[in-house]
Amino acid sequence: MNILNINKFHYMRGGCETVYFETAKILESHGHKSIFFSMQHPENLSCKTKDYFMPYVDLNTSSNGVINQLKSTGRILYSLKAKKLLSKLLNEYPVDIAHLHNIHHQISPSILHILKKRKIPVVMTLHDYKMVCASYLMMANGKNCEVCSGGNYLAVIKNKCVKGSLAKSCLAALEMYVHHRFFDIYDNVDAFISPSFFLKKKLAGMGFRKKIIHLPNFIDIKKFGKVKDGENGRENSLVYFGRLAPEKGLYTLIKATKLLNTNRKVEVKIIGDGPIKGDLEEKAKSDGSNNIQFPGYIKGEALYKEIKKCLAVVLPSEWYENNPMSVLEAFALGVPVIGAKIGGIPELVKEGITGLTFESGNAHELAEKIRYVLDNPGKVAEMRENARVFVEQNLNAEKYYQGLINIYQSAIGKY
Repeated sequence: MNILNINKFHYMRGGCETVYFETAKILESHGHKSIFFSMQHPENLSCKTKDYFMPYVDLNTSSNGVINQLKSTGRILYSLKAKKLLSKLLNEYPVDIAHLHNIHHQISPSILHILKKRKIPVVMTLHDYKMVCASYLMMANGKNCEVCSGGNYLAVIKNKCVKGSLAKSCLAALEMYVHHRFFDIYDNVDAFISPSFFLKKKLAGMGFRKKIIHLPNFIDIKKFGKVKDGENGRENSLVYFGRLAPEKGLYTLIKATKLLNTNRKVEVKIIGDGPIKGDLEEKAKSDGSNNIQFPGYIKGEALYKEIKKCLAVVLPSEWYENNPMSVLEAFALGVPVIGAKIGGIPELVKEGITGLTFESGNAHELAEKIRYVLDNPGKVAEMRENARVFVEQNLNAEKYYQGLINIYQSAIGKY
C-alpha cells in the first residue's frame, strides 16, 4: 500500500513525532510505501515531498502586523493553502489510505475535505484531548478540567484556557465551534486510534461520538538491544526526561526530593527543556536541593546512557497522560517507572510489577515511593526485568503492525 502520513512537525519534537516516524518505518519494513505531508521547518528530516509541505509558521510568537495575524487565524480555522498543497502532492503521489497524527493549527483539518473528495480512507491517531478540549490538555488554572463536556466551548473563553490569553482562548473556542459544530469535519475520519483505554473512555464521556479503536503505542525493541546484567541501576539516581512544562508535575518532584529524609544520597536528573526550566532551577536552588541536576536537552544514546544508570524513571504528571512513549522507552531499557496514577500511566506502570505509582500531585507519597526504590534493590531488579518483558510481549512492533493493518483494511473496506 501507499500510505500518506500527515503530522504538522517532521522532526523529532516529542512522543507524537516518535509515533509518526516509527509507524512509517514499521510499515516500510513490511513492504509498504510512506508518503509524508507536514510543515516546513529548519530541523525537518530529509523528505522527497518537502516541496509540498505547508509554509513554516511559529504560532508561539506574536506575528508582526495585523495581516500576518489574520493569516494565522485563517490557517487555524480552515486552510485553503493546505488543501491546495495536499492536492498537488496527491496528483504526484497517489495513495491508498491517509494516516493523520497531529494536524491542528499549522495544517488544519481542512485537508479532510480533500481526502474525502478523492475517496481516500482516513485514520487518525489521537495523541491528546484536542477532539474535546480547545487547549489539548483538559486543564484550567493548573487543575484538571472537563467543563467543555458536551461541546460547551464558551468555557474556554471564561477560563482563558489557552496560555492565559483572552484573545487566544476566543480563537480556540471559535476553532472548536467551526470544526465540530459548523463543519462536523472529523466525520470524514473513518476510524480514530486511541493509544490508551483512558483517552478512549474520556473522549466518549465528554461527548465525542466517533469510532475509536484502542491500539497502544509500540516500541521497536531491537533499537535498544539486550539489557546486560549489572548494566542498570549503577548509581543512586532518578531520571525525569521530557518537556519541562507545568502539567508535568515537576514542582511535585522537587518537593518530594526535599522530603526524602534519607541517609542515602540520591541524585535527581531533570532532563529536557521547556518554558519552566528557569523557574524549576530557581525553585530547586531556593529549597536547598543541591542533589537536583538540570542537564538540559539530551537525546539518543546519551539519553539512554543516563536512563540505564538510574534506579528508576519518574513521571510525576498532573495532566491526563495518554500512552507516554517515555514509559515505553524506560521499559525497553530495563528501567522501572515511578508514575502518577493519572490518565493512561497506570495502564503501563503496574504497581510492584513494572514500577510504582502514587497519587498525582502528592509529594509525600512520591517521596515514599522513592524511598522504597532506594531501600529495596532486590525488588527493583525484579521490576527491571518485568518492565522489559512487558514491552517485549505486549508493545512490540509486530503486534502493533498487525493491529494497524486490521484498522487500515477495515477503513479501506468502506470504499
